[in-house]
Amino acid sequence: MTHPLTRLALAALLAAAGFLLPTLLGGSTLVYDTLVAIAIFAAMSYGLDVILSDLGEISLVHTAFFATGAYAAAILTVTYGLGAWVALAGAVLAALSLALVLGVITLRTREFAFSLVTYAAAVVCMNVASNWDFLGGSDGIVGIPPLDLSIGPLELTAGRSAEFWPFAYLLLLLTLYVVHRFRRSRLGQAALMVHMNPRLATMCGLDSNRIRLQVFLLSAVISAAAGWLYAFQRAYVGTDLFETYFLVLMLTGVILAGRRILLGPLLGTALLLSQKSFASLGAYGDKLVLGVVLVAVLCLCPRGLASLWPKVRGFKRRPAQAQAQAQAQAAAGAATTEIPAASTRHA
Repeated sequence: MTHPLTRLALAALLAAAGFLLPTLLGGSTLVYDTLVAIAIFAAMSYGLDVILSDLGEISLVHTAFFATGAYAAAILTVTYGLGAWVALAGAVLAALSLALVLGVITLRTREFAFSLVTYAAAVVCMNVASNWDFLGGSDGIVGIPPLDLSIGPLELTAGRSAEFWPFAYLLLLLTLYVVHRFRRSRLGQAALMVHMNPRLATMCGLDSNRIRLQVFLLSAVISAAAGWLYAFQRAYVGTDLFETYFLVLMLTGVILAGRRILLGPLLGTALLLSQKSFASLGAYGDKLVLGVVLVAVLCLCPRGLASLWPKVRGFKRRPAQAQAQAQAQAAAGAATTEIPAASTRHA
């Protein structure tokens, strides 16, 4: 078993290598744009991941949590002239409020009913944003200032993608840490028990409704934080944040690699957005690819690409096993031939 200090050193080494990845890939504007988008949308997907992988439910409202974080950042900075730190706090509080209301409503629903209610909630949120002037209506909110997280003399600002990369990467690392700690916590273990064996959870004295609500609130905060940073990175928010594209991107990113794999949503999102940036087929073509990938994964390997690895290993072992069996049979045949021969000589 690996020593904790060794694991920590390895994690720190991988984190440092990840931070240097844009430079290693050439440091072009396209590379920075792609990696910033991967970090933000992967963080967004982890919000859905804890619901899908740990509670076993398919939530279709996480685009609303993502949009809530973005809209809160836009309103607090553009309308009220507040700073990015206040906007982050507002994004978290707004997402918690929305998640609390939706969580209470959906506590007693499961599976199809849960998905249907959460999708209806996302549609309601989109229509509210489209028709409420306070949220910019169909035109959205423009003029979001550059990100400024300066603390005293420490200047922390970002305008271009290269300047955004440290903030996006830090958000991604924090998200990974939170999800990792959640799955090792009592809440994470309880959520998994509620998912896998509800009757056992009840017998152990666990309140399944309370656990589901707590996980729902955590997931909303994760997706809202990603939306907060995305608002500053794009300098504009609008109703397009509620589009099906973001929902399909989240779902595909979560299931592509496999559930309950810490780096799964990151790897899935990286594959999808890398195709969009470096092998684009146009706006409609990229959406078609995204939809085809989602359908293919659900139909061919619903447990994700990671589930194919044991089959690949088994396929590689078959020739070696067949050769070993052939050699064993040949040796056995030779031994059988030698025994009668030896008996004849003895006679």
